[in-house]
Amino acid sequence: MGSAGLKLSPVFKTFAVLLFTALIVTPRPVTAQKLHTSSRWIVDEGGNRVKLACINWLSNLQPILAEGLHRQPVDALSASIKSMGFNCVRFTWPLYLATNESLSTRTVRQTFQELGLHDAIAGIESNNPSIVDLPTIEAYKAVLTSLRNNNVMVILDNHISTPGMCCIYDDGNSFFGDRYLDPVQWMEGLRFMATLATGFENVVGMSLRNELRGPRQNVDLWYKYMQQGAETVHAANPNVLVILSGLDYDTNLSFLQNRQVNVTFTKKVVFELHWYAVSSSNSLSEWVNGNLNEVCARVSSKVEQTSIFLRRQGFPLFLSEFGVDQTGTDENDARFFTCLLRTTAMLDLDFALWGLLGSYYLRDGIIDRDESYGILNHNWTGVRNSTFLQRISAIQPPFRGPGLKETGQHNIIFHPLTGMCVIRESPTSPLKLGSCKQSVNWIYTPRKNLMLKKKKMTRRYLQTDGPGKAVTIGLNLTTWERISASRMHLATNVGGKRACLDVEGQLELVARDCKCLSGDASCDPSSQWFILLSSTRLWRNLRSN
Repeated sequence: MGSAGLKLSPVFKTFAVLLFTALIVTPRPVTAQKLHTSSRWIVDEGGNRVKLACINWLSNLQPILAEGLHRQPVDALSASIKSMGFNCVRFTWPLYLATNESLSTRTVRQTFQELGLHDAIAGIESNNPSIVDLPTIEAYKAVLTSLRNNNVMVILDNHISTPGMCCIYDDGNSFFGDRYLDPVQWMEGLRFMATLATGFENVVGMSLRNELRGPRQNVDLWYKYMQQGAETVHAANPNVLVILSGLDYDTNLSFLQNRQVNVTFTKKVVFELHWYAVSSSNSLSEWVNGNLNEVCARVSSKVEQTSIFLRRQGFPLFLSEFGVDQTGTDENDARFFTCLLRTTAMLDLDFALWGLLGSYYLRDGIIDRDESYGILNHNWTGVRNSTFLQRISAIQPPFRGPGLKETGQHNIIFHPLTGMCVIRESPTSPLKLGSCKQSVNWIYTPRKNLMLKKKKMTRRYLQTDGPGKAVTIGLNLTTWERISASRMHLATNVGGKRACLDVEGQLELVARDCKCLSGDASCDPSSQWFILLSSTRLWRNLRSN
């Protein structure tokens, strides 16, 4: 897990007061269909892309109950997931839930009493009285039912073996053959949960094992057991996607470049990746100690080599964990997150955010411990950081893919710092940042002009008169180059002066002297970071064009 503060300059605090719920384009829900893969895409039975825009919901700690049921009714939590724009939950489970009958048949009340969680019992009695005396496995199924009733898809994730918090490097849960990860028992658990999932059509995938790691991890055993686990799941439930994690805390799938998995079924295999600030960097403070353009380019290149290459091999890649400290206190991760958002949007990745939870029943011996990565606040009563949710909302809907060719391919100009896109509210309005569903559509020409995409009109282009001037739409054939190591500065040259696209005031576009291109670690270039996203979606607000 990582943590990313979300501090912005005063200029960008304007968008923090926007009602993010009005900006969300809800991803397509597919709770009654079987999903499969088509090259790098996940698609439904009609061959149309389904983007997994998930959030992690934990049920693998010592209480073995979905977190938060002492704070809110389960249906209220399921509904809130949908209202925040997510269409999917990565729902964790410990192996012993499926293989240890004494754990699975013990009631929720009994487990909580043994752990001394008396206040939590009272909360569950108040908010979820129908769950508190259920056997643990039935309580797990009750959450699946609630998610199904709220039209939310589910990925079942075997997160750990012994109930608890993951993941210490060598904790006995790390790799096949460890004290708590017997391969035969693991496959029994996979078979049990895959069979259980046949009763829930909203369970669309199973992640075989979370964050393999430790001193005994090796590639040959990975192939042996992950292939056997995949076959076990598919034999028990051929409807679900089979999701395979890599090594080194699920940051390394590089061994697949030369040797693919060998299974008897097709169009069901998906690979997953975890990406936090600390998991992909050379040091804990790399993001604040280096020039952000250079660090972003270097880390993104590393992730490309270890996992993203799978897209080119024709496999979907599921970013099944990434997270940020939403209290706004961690500058290292704040800088990381802008870079991650750039890559996630540019590649249009399926993802699962860490996490839903605002606090834990019990974690590391601490009752009611806060979760600063949680999208909900400590008491589970509202969103912890609405600015962060606004940024995430931009990547929840798909930009392209099978069945989404609503119009010809074009570009939209995306601003990762805010999670917004370049819009124009009317033909006479200035260009500014706003909801990506209102985006102006562009064509980036071979001559590096940004041409307005219109069926009937004189060709018009993105233009400026130089540094300090507004950026407008006009007849000037202006060249915009992607510069710096990150290739996120959009720069033009006017009268011998180079200027970069930037934002000021009320989120209006302006040209400024290009900043922080290299070297200076203290300089933050992210206000000038823009990327050209490829899309085939027909964004509905025609006024923006």
